[in-house]
Amino acid sequence: MNDYTRDPMVGPPISGNPSGWNPGTGEWEHATLRRAVIHGVRLYNSGAFHESHDCFESEWYNYGSGTTESAFAHGMVQVAAGAYKHFDFENDDGMRSLFETALQYLHGVPNDYYGVDVLAVRTTLTNALNDPAVLEGWQIELDGERPEARPEDYEHAETLE
Repeated sequence: MNDYTRDPMVGPPISGNPSGWNPGTGEWEHATLRRAVIHGVRLYNSGAFHESHDCFESEWYNYGSGTTESAFAHGMVQVAAGAYKHFDFENDDGMRSLFETALQYLHGVPNDYYGVDVLAVRTTLTNALNDPAVLEGWQIELDGERPEARPEDYEHAETLE
Protein backbone atom coordinates (compact mmCIF):
# COMPACT_ATOMS: atom_id res chain seq x y z
CA MET A 1 0.00 0.00 0.00
CA ASN A 2 1.18 3.51 -0.62
CA ASP A 3 -0.03 6.68 1.07
CA TYR A 4 -2.00 7.74 -1.98
CA THR A 5 -4.20 4.64 -1.92
CA ARG A 6 -4.81 4.81 1.83
CA ASP A 7 -8.12 6.16 3.08
CA PRO A 8 -9.13 5.49 6.69
CA MET A 9 -12.74 6.45 5.88
CA VAL A 10 -13.27 3.32 3.74
CA GLY A 11 -14.84 0.65 5.90
CA PRO A 12 -14.59 -3.13 5.86
CA PRO A 13 -16.54 -5.39 3.51
CA ILE A 14 -20.17 -5.97 4.42
CA SER A 15 -19.54 -9.71 4.23
CA GLY A 16 -16.84 -12.15 3.29
CA ASN A 17 -13.10 -11.80 3.02
CA PRO A 18 -12.44 -10.53 -0.52
CA SER A 19 -9.04 -10.15 -2.11
CA GLY A 20 -7.66 -6.75 -1.17
CA TRP A 21 -9.03 -6.85 2.39
CA ASN A 22 -6.66 -7.63 5.26
CA PRO A 23 -8.68 -8.75 8.30
CA GLY A 24 -5.52 -8.78 10.41
CA THR A 25 -4.97 -5.05 10.03
CA GLY A 26 -8.58 -4.14 9.36
CA GLU A 27 -7.54 -2.26 6.23
CA TRP A 28 -7.85 -2.50 2.48
CA GLU A 29 -4.59 -2.91 0.60
CA HIS A 30 -5.76 -0.01 -1.59
CA ALA A 31 -8.68 1.73 0.10
CA THR A 32 -9.11 4.22 -2.75
CA LEU A 33 -9.70 1.27 -5.10
CA ARG A 34 -12.38 -0.03 -2.74
CA ARG A 35 -13.96 3.44 -2.65
CA ALA A 36 -14.02 3.51 -6.47
CA VAL A 37 -15.56 0.03 -6.48
CA ILE A 38 -18.34 1.01 -4.08
CA HIS A 39 -19.29 4.13 -6.03
CA GLY A 40 -18.74 2.53 -9.45
CA VAL A 41 -20.81 -0.58 -8.75
CA ARG A 42 -23.68 1.35 -7.20
CA LEU A 43 -23.76 3.73 -10.17
CA TYR A 44 -23.57 0.85 -12.67
CA ASN A 45 -26.43 -0.93 -10.93
CA SER A 46 -28.54 2.22 -11.22
CA GLY A 47 -27.88 2.61 -14.95
CA ALA A 48 -25.46 5.52 -14.54
CA PHE A 49 -22.88 3.86 -16.80
CA HIS A 50 -20.92 6.98 -17.71
CA GLU A 51 -20.52 7.93 -14.04
CA SER A 52 -19.57 4.35 -13.16
CA HIS A 53 -16.95 4.44 -15.91
CA ASP A 54 -15.51 7.64 -14.43
CA CYS A 55 -15.18 6.10 -10.96
CA PHE A 56 -13.17 3.14 -12.24
CA GLU A 57 -11.16 5.22 -14.70
CA SER A 58 -10.02 7.67 -12.02
CA GLU A 59 -8.56 4.78 -10.05
CA TRP A 60 -7.16 2.85 -13.00
CA TYR A 61 -4.53 5.51 -13.64
CA ASN A 62 -3.09 5.10 -10.13
CA TYR A 63 -1.52 1.71 -10.81
CA GLY A 64 1.23 0.69 -13.16
CA SER A 65 0.50 -1.54 -16.10
CA GLY A 66 0.84 -5.19 -15.31
CA THR A 67 -0.71 -4.94 -11.84
CA THR A 68 -3.88 -6.74 -10.85
CA GLU A 69 -5.31 -3.46 -9.60
CA SER A 70 -4.79 -1.80 -12.98
CA ALA A 71 -6.19 -4.77 -14.90
CA PHE A 72 -9.27 -4.90 -12.68
CA ALA A 73 -9.99 -1.17 -12.85
CA HIS A 74 -9.38 -1.10 -16.61
CA GLY A 75 -11.65 -4.11 -17.07
CA MET A 76 -14.42 -2.44 -15.09
CA VAL A 77 -14.00 0.73 -17.17
CA GLN A 78 -14.68 -1.43 -20.22
CA VAL A 79 -17.70 -3.08 -18.56
CA ALA A 80 -19.32 0.29 -17.87
CA ALA A 81 -18.44 1.60 -21.34
CA GLY A 82 -19.88 -1.52 -22.98
CA ALA A 83 -23.13 -1.19 -21.05
CA TYR A 84 -23.25 2.49 -22.03
CA LYS A 85 -22.89 1.50 -25.72
CA HIS A 86 -25.63 -1.12 -25.39
CA PHE A 87 -28.21 0.79 -23.37
CA ASP A 88 -27.67 4.39 -24.41
CA PHE A 89 -26.67 3.94 -28.07
CA GLU A 90 -28.07 0.48 -28.97
CA ASN A 91 -24.62 -0.28 -30.37
CA ASP A 92 -24.10 -3.96 -29.66
CA ASP A 93 -21.04 -4.23 -31.91
CA GLY A 94 -19.37 -1.55 -29.79
CA MET A 95 -20.53 -3.32 -26.64
CA ARG A 96 -19.04 -6.61 -27.82
CA SER A 97 -15.70 -5.01 -28.61
CA LEU A 98 -15.54 -3.39 -25.17
CA PHE A 99 -16.65 -6.57 -23.41
CA GLU A 100 -14.02 -8.63 -25.24
CA THR A 101 -11.38 -6.20 -24.01
CA ALA A 102 -12.86 -6.27 -20.50
CA LEU A 103 -12.63 -10.05 -20.46
CA GLN A 104 -8.95 -9.84 -21.39
CA TYR A 105 -8.25 -7.44 -18.53
CA LEU A 106 -10.35 -9.38 -16.01
CA HIS A 107 -8.70 -12.70 -16.91
CA GLY A 108 -6.66 -13.76 -13.89
CA VAL A 109 -8.24 -11.25 -11.49
CA PRO A 110 -9.38 -13.09 -8.34
CA ASN A 111 -13.04 -14.13 -8.37
CA ASP A 112 -13.88 -11.95 -5.34
CA TYR A 113 -11.82 -8.82 -5.83
CA TYR A 114 -12.40 -5.85 -3.55
CA GLY A 115 -15.87 -7.31 -2.97
CA VAL A 116 -16.88 -7.58 -6.65
CA ASP A 117 -18.03 -11.00 -7.83
CA VAL A 118 -15.62 -10.95 -10.79
CA LEU A 119 -16.52 -14.50 -11.80
CA ALA A 120 -20.17 -13.44 -12.28
CA VAL A 121 -19.03 -10.36 -14.21
CA ARG A 122 -16.90 -12.47 -16.57
CA THR A 123 -19.76 -14.97 -17.00
CA THR A 124 -22.29 -12.26 -17.83
CA LEU A 125 -19.94 -10.53 -20.27
CA THR A 126 -19.24 -13.82 -22.04
CA ASN A 127 -22.97 -14.57 -22.31
CA ALA A 128 -23.71 -11.02 -23.52
CA LEU A 129 -21.34 -11.47 -26.46
CA ASN A 130 -23.85 -13.94 -27.90
CA ASP A 131 -27.05 -12.52 -26.40
CA PRO A 132 -26.96 -8.87 -25.29
CA ALA A 133 -30.41 -9.33 -23.73
CA VAL A 134 -28.73 -10.96 -20.71
CA LEU A 135 -27.75 -7.44 -19.64
CA GLU A 136 -31.38 -6.50 -19.06
CA GLY A 137 -31.79 -6.20 -15.31
CA TRP A 138 -28.28 -7.50 -14.58
CA GLN A 139 -26.53 -5.88 -11.66
CA ILE A 140 -23.01 -6.31 -10.37
CA GLU A 141 -22.73 -8.04 -7.03
CA LEU A 142 -20.72 -6.34 -4.28
CA ASP A 143 -20.22 -8.05 -0.92
CA GLY A 144 -23.04 -10.47 -1.75
CA GLU A 145 -25.51 -7.66 -2.46
CA ARG A 146 -26.59 -5.64 -5.49
CA PRO A 147 -26.46 -2.07 -4.16
CA GLU A 148 -27.84 0.88 -6.09
CA ALA A 149 -26.67 4.47 -6.22
CA ARG A 150 -27.17 6.95 -3.43
CA PRO A 151 -26.77 10.72 -3.70
CA GLU A 152 -23.18 10.50 -2.44
CA ASP A 153 -22.27 8.23 -5.36
CA TYR A 154 -23.38 10.83 -7.90
CA GLU A 155 -21.61 13.53 -5.86
CA HIS A 156 -18.39 11.50 -5.91
CA ALA A 157 -18.62 11.03 -9.69
CA GLU A 158 -19.09 14.78 -10.15
CA THR A 159 -15.80 15.44 -8.35
CA LEU A 160 -13.97 13.31 -10.92
CA GLU A 161 -14.86 15.36 -13.97
